[in-house]
Amino acid sequence: MIRRVTVPGLFPPPTYAHASVVEAGTRLAFLAGAVPLDEKGEIVGPGDPVRQAEQVIANLREQLGAVGSDLAHVVATDVYVVSGEPSVLSAVWEVVEASGLSAGPHSSTLLGVACLGYTGQLVEITATAVVPEREEHR
Repeated sequence: MIRRVTVPGLFPPPTYAHASVVEAGTRLAFLAGAVPLDEKGEIVGPGDPVRQAEQVIANLREQLGAVGSDLAHVVATDVYVVSGEPSVLSAVWEVVEASGLSAGPHSSTLLGVACLGYTGQLVEITATAVVPEREEHR
């Protein structure tokens, strides 16, 4: 259902694929950005991009579960981090890698940005995932 491609002529990516191919007829979910808000709408981990990344991953899991998917079926992400420091981006990427998203591996872009939508927000992840067929529908 998902074919992950690492292009031999390009630099080998450490924990992601260059491309993901999904067969026609497969259901896809395009998720809004997962943000570091708790169930009350409050920022988790103010000033701490690593803690915010952990909350974003937890919220991403919830989003995926709500549509019948999971981290293993994510085919692409965009990871946004409010920072111009490569070390901060790397610290957030370590959270992404440890989450299981890199097990695919999925295709991803890691970006340092000037700001995000919520006051105090430092991390956001958008994702596209395959929604696997449930066994009873096969």
